[in-house]
Amino acid sequence: MASDVDLGPQLESYVASLVEKGRYSSKSEVLREGIRLVQEREERLAALHAGIARGLADSAAGRVKPASEVFDRLEAKYKAMAKTTKAG
Repeated sequence: MASDVDLGPQLESYVASLVEKGRYSSKSEVLREGIRLVQEREERLAALHAGIARGLADSAAGRVKPASEVFDRLEAKYKAMAKTTKAG
């Protein structure tokens, strides 16, 4: 599927400079890479949203721990790690 893309002067110039420097072999290669990066970001955002939804569902179902309990456990964990690092 062919696409006619208007990048505007600033982006067009930037893409041309990437090709001129040999970073990419063509404008199409630059655009494909950009689209792959957008796709990866969208996938990470979807995973983040799914995680948030799971967390909200857990909270609504009462599957939670008091923050003080979590903070106490983390504090003990990192204090023990710090002692191990100093001793080693």
